[in-house]
Parts: sequence; C-alpha cells; structure tokens
Amino acid sequence: MKSYLSLIPISAKVRRRQNLMTLLCIIFAVFLVTAVFSMADMALRMEQARLTEKHAREFTFQAMMDTTMGRNLFLLAGALFILILLAGVLMISGSMNSTVAQRTKFFGMMRCIGMSRQQLKRFVRLEALNWCKIAIPVGLVLGTVITWALCAVMRFVVGEEFAMIPLFGISPIGMISGIVMGLVTVLLAARAPARQAAKVSPMAAVSGNTENKSRTWHAVRTGRFPIEISLGAHHAKSARKNLFLMTGSFALSIILFLTFSVLLDFVGYLLPQSASDADITISGEAGINCIPWETVEAIREMDGVKHIFGRRSVFEVPAVLGQEGLPQVVDLISFDDFDLEALKKDGRLKKGSDLSKVYGNNGSVLVICDPEAPLHIGDTIQVNDEPLAVAGMLKYDLFSEDGRSSGRVSIITSGETFAWLTGITDYSLVMVQTTGDVTDEDVAAISEVLDEGITLRDEREMRTSGTYTAFVLCVYGFLAIIAMVTLLNIMNSISMSVSAKSRQYGAMRAVGMDDRQVTRMIAAEAVTYALSGCVIGCIVGLVAGRMLYNLLIDGRFPYAVWALPVSRLLIVLTFVAAATLAAIYAPAKRIRNMAITATINEL
Repeated sequence: MKSYLSLIPISAKVRRRQNLMTLLCIIFAVFLVTAVFSMADMALRMEQARLTEKHAREFTFQAMMDTTMGRNLFLLAGALFILILLAGVLMISGSMNSTVAQRTKFFGMMRCIGMSRQQLKRFVRLEALNWCKIAIPVGLVLGTVITWALCAVMRFVVGEEFAMIPLFGISPIGMISGIVMGLVTVLLAARAPARQAAKVSPMAAVSGNTENKSRTWHAVRTGRFPIEISLGAHHAKSARKNLFLMTGSFALSIILFLTFSVLLDFVGYLLPQSASDADITISGEAGINCIPWETVEAIREMDGVKHIFGRRSVFEVPAVLGQEGLPQVVDLISFDDFDLEALKKDGRLKKGSDLSKVYGNNGSVLVICDPEAPLHIGDTIQVNDEPLAVAGMLKYDLFSEDGRSSGRVSIITSGETFAWLTGITDYSLVMVQTTGDVTDEDVAAISEVLDEGITLRDEREMRTSGTYTAFVLCVYGFLAIIAMVTLLNIMNSISMSVSAKSRQYGAMRAVGMDDRQVTRMIAAEAVTYALSGCVIGCIVGLVAGRMLYNLLIDGRFPYAVWALPVSRLLIVLTFVAAATLAAIYAPAKRIRNMAITATINEL
C-alpha cells in the first residue's frame, strides 16, 4: 500500500452494502436534476422549432432564453435544483454520520498508526467522492432515459402542443447540472462527517466506544411510560446531531410535499379543466336564444357526438332579492343536466349546496354573487313573480375573467325551470363533446345541419388537457421519487443508528430485557424522529406552501381562497407512519436474532 488513500477502494468494496443508501441518494439527486434541466431544455427546443416554423427564420438558444418562457423554465429548474440539493445533503449527511459512528475503531486505528486529523478529513471526503464515480454516471443515464420517456409520452400520448418536442435529445445543460449536483452535494454532505471522524481520539477508538460521550448525571426519567419507551426516546434525543439530521430528513420531505402540491393548485387555476369543456361550440350571430332545440336533438344522434348540452340566457330580469343594497335585476341562465353535473364534479359549488333540488322544475336554483352580497343557501327570491329557493351557490363567477361578479347576481336554473319562467326553449349556446374517433367529416356534417346565422367553432385543437396532464404528471412524479428516496433513507438511517448502538442493546438484553422490549425501544427511537420531523415539517411546510400560494395564485386569481390542506396533511402523516413502521422491522429483527455475546462484542 503506497498511501493511506489506497484504502478507499478497499473500504468501498468491504462496505458495499452499508454504502448502498448513500449511493442511491447521490443517484437520486443527479438523476432528478438531470431530468429537470433536460426537460426544460427540450421544452425550449420545442418552442424554438415552433417559432422557427411559424416565422420562417431561425431563433437562437440565447434568443429563446430572453423570452418569458425561457426565463420561467430555468428559474423553476433552478428552484428545484436548490431543493434537491438540500434534500440530498441532509440524506447523505445522515447516512455518512451513521457510517462514521459505526467505524469509530477503524478511524482510531488510523490515528494510532500516524494519520493526522487533516488526513482523516481528507480520507472521508475522498471516500465520498469515490462514490461519485459510480453514482454520477448512473444518475446521468437514468435522467436522460427518463427525459426520453417523458418526451415520448408527451409527443405520442398527450400530443397536441407537444407534437414537436424532441424525442432523443441529449441536453448538455442537463448533463452539466447533474454532474455539478452530484459533486456539490457530496462535498457539502461530507463536511460534518469528516469533522466527526477527525475528532475521534485513538484511546476511545481502540476501545471501540461508539457511544455518546456526553455524561449522564441522573437516571432517565420514565414518567408514565415503560422504561424501554423512555430509553428509546432518550437515545434519539441524546445524539443531537443525529436527531437534527433525522428530523431534517423527515421534515424536508414533508416540506417538499406540501410546497410542491401547491403547484397542482396553480396549474388547476392556470389551465382550468372542466367536465363540461367543449370540443365544438355552436352560437348564433343574430342574438341570444336563436338555436332551435330541434337542431340540438338532430345533432345528438350524429356520428362523433359523445355529449351535447346547451345554455339559454336572459339578462337583467326584474327580481325581488329580499335584501337591501342588492340590484333588483338578475341574469337568468339555464344549464342542461350534464352541465349541472359538471359543476359538482369540478368542485365549483359551495359547501351546503344541494344540486339534486335544481334538476327538473322544482323551483330551486343556484346563485352566483359577490361574497359580500347578503344571499345565502335557503333564501327565497322572486323572478317574474315566481318564488325560487336558493338550493346552492357557486364559489366564483363562471362568466367573468377574474371570477368576480362585480355587483351582478346571476341565477342558474335547470332547462325545465328556465322554460317555465320565460317560455323560451331555444338555446343561446350549444356545446358538443366529441368521441375519440371523431373525424373532420363528422364535424363538417354537424355544420351542415345548422341554420343560416348560426356558426360552429371547432375547438379541438385548443384543448389544454395535454399541458395540464403533463404538468400534473411531472409534479406527481417528483413527489413520488421524493417519497421513495425518503422511505429508503429513513429505513437505512434508523437501521444504521440501531447498529451503532448494538453494544447498548446487547448489554440491556444481558441484564434481562426481552425481545419485545428491545423492539419497543427501537420503535420509540424511530417515533421520536418521526414526531419531531412531522411537527417541524408540517409547520414550515404550511407556511412555505401558503407563501407560494400567495405568490403564484392569490395575486393572479382574485377569486381563489386558500384553505388548510387537510387531505394532504393526512396523506403526509400516513406516509410518515408507514415509513416509520417499515424502518423499525428490519433492525429490530436483526437485534433479536443476534446472540447476546456477539452483540456486546460487536465493533
């Protein structure tokens, strides 16, 4: 052996299994950053090709970066880079700290034969960089392959505006970003473990003492809990650095989930999807309510028609609203049954609304008005001298750009109620949802049955469902990867923490602690990490999520109202509970199966 650095590849081979989680964390960070920046690059190339074809001139990459789209894409990618960096540093640091704690005797022996503290720090850092030789190329390949797969899905499955996205492009920006992420993450993560290894004294290391060096001046207070539960919680709290890293690992995962789930809300507001979105709209040039209902029934039976529904409308109808300060006129709009059902599916009704009362001619309606208007569910209003019960209210105005009613009151009725109130049966607007196999000839046939003065607008190419689906899949994919790596990291960290305290567990078993108590002590330690991580993660995650909500949504969509994401919190807590239970099983089983003498004497 020419140098102490020659031990690095030997150590990597010997501790291949223990280093697996650290390798996975590096691969995860490199892969995710490579995929994020590569997808941003592919989207920019797609837009570049589209603009070149449209304007018949070449657009350079720098010109694209000067556009709003280019800046936003790479600004978002940069924000993801920072978050992934934080996640990677916490996970890798936690794994390396546990590894260093298990190798105290090894580092002490190196000190005994002449290795200085600086050399020991250098050894740990170079050992960490040695993992990059495997992890970074694997992460780059995975990131590139996933990018190709996503591009293929967007081009052939989503289609529409993604028809020109490159399929097998290699992104230099993605590759460089992935390499930088791998190196920076490892170097930052190795700093604390390197300092920890350098602090090991030869005397303590030779004795194999890996325990916490802080003195305990009194017995552990048990309170109302059994001794094994109190000892498990004490083990978690006594090693502050490990507690910080484990708590940070839990908390960061929760923060990432709660923060990035806001992007789902943002995409929902930016590209609203409705069950009543139409592929074809039919309207009259002569005015409102000029499309005969017979025409609608004829179209209903034609090829390529999946659903057809229409709306009738009369504006500024005299009304008695029963409240001072409200306009005594309303806009009256009818929805067919399919259109009414879509309101419930899209979640546009306020809590307490009863849509079942609106169907047919039951004298019940839905109301749209400003939040400050003193109208409530259960009120009675009069239109054309007929009493109408308010069976429900909408969260915002469907017919305005900003979602506000601006002092107007609109009433949505069923088709039957509208005809009863006004005597009008013809439509102002007819909407058609087509089948998947509809052809241009089918659309032309629909146009031919329309009377003069009635126009058809083909909106099949204006769908935003493809873009919406692509964004949602990307966000869910990111969250799924974060969840998977977090689960593996938690399991590995708790397992290594138990291994580092194996002599303690062996001593406790020697003085009479049974297997069930050992399992409960390990569970108490893991639950302590989980609870502290959940408290910090939920508080910080909710605050960060609210700030992001205000930045992205509140200023752009005035009708949007933030609500406590109870369902998402339940999902997070369920995941953390499942991860904790999974993390307890393997180390508890390993300790139970080890002989007491072997456990006490383990290094």
